[in-house]
Amino acid sequence: MHRRRFVALLGGAITLPCVTAAQQRAMPVIGFLAGTSPGPNAANLAAFRQGLSETGYVEGQSVSFEYRWAEGHFDQLPALATDLVNRKVDVIVTSGGPVPARAAKNATTTIPIAAVVGGDPIADGLIASLARPGGNLTGATFMMTELMPKLLELLSELVPRASVIALLVNPNDAPSAERTMRDVQAAARLKERQLHILKAGNESEIDAAFATLDQMHVGALFVGADAFFNSRREQLVALAARYSIPAIYEWREFAAAGGLMSYGPSITAAYRQVGTYAGRILKGAKPADLPVQQPTTFELVANLNTAKPLGLTVPPSILARADEVIE
Repeated sequence: MHRRRFVALLGGAITLPCVTAAQQRAMPVIGFLAGTSPGPNAANLAAFRQGLSETGYVEGQSVSFEYRWAEGHFDQLPALATDLVNRKVDVIVTSGGPVPARAAKNATTTIPIAAVVGGDPIADGLIASLARPGGNLTGATFMMTELMPKLLELLSELVPRASVIALLVNPNDAPSAERTMRDVQAAARLKERQLHILKAGNESEIDAAFATLDQMHVGALFVGADAFFNSRREQLVALAARYSIPAIYEWREFAAAGGLMSYGPSITAAYRQVGTYAGRILKGAKPADLPVQQPTTFELVANLNTAKPLGLTVPPSILARADEVIE
């Protein structure tokens, strides 16, 4: 009798570690798929983790992450997305615009996806509508191309004599680049500005684009809203200073890094929202029922330290509207 009780107790002792291991495996896993590299995404990741924590999930404690970074090589995204699907992650979070989101959506129709996209997710075929996305993808969008007339207006106020302007886009995200080119061309025509379009999809092409801009003697530059450009903002800002080109950007991170001026929505707010969505999905919410969020506030930032070497005086009309003035 005693021997039977001993065996039973021994069996229980053997079973306990197995239960613990099963519980550890039961911790949900988020697959984080990014088109760029970790460094420039630090603030975005922090905002994402903050939103996630607001739903009760903390990395390393109640949820684990599988990170996949394409390092700017967008052609690697399909394989990276497939790898996350094969690892059976619970949610895929995409960063870097519609290309990573499309790679994830093409890789799975069942794993929920929470995406940060900068373009038009409906036109990109990612969702059915903003209010009712349908399918397995939701998230936050910037709808950045709609800001082009406003950006050109600001640029015209700051550099009124710039009759020739340039636009820099990333050809690796063709749908967004085409929409940006279309909208900037329309805005430039209304302002009677001549427009040159340059494309750059890697670091060396960015260098080459600025050398071309110098030869063209353009008066001002638009830098298109793009995750790759955001990851190379230090390079872009430095080149604009080296070639003395007044440039406007759509994210405040550029102005904070030394860019002349920026106007657009908050990137970190979008990542915080997607973090909240990822947590809600882990709790059972369906992406099809979570509306894709659009920005509600926009930030205008002017950098007076950058304006001075360019011989520019930021007009009172811009200073009065600026949410932040760096000096």
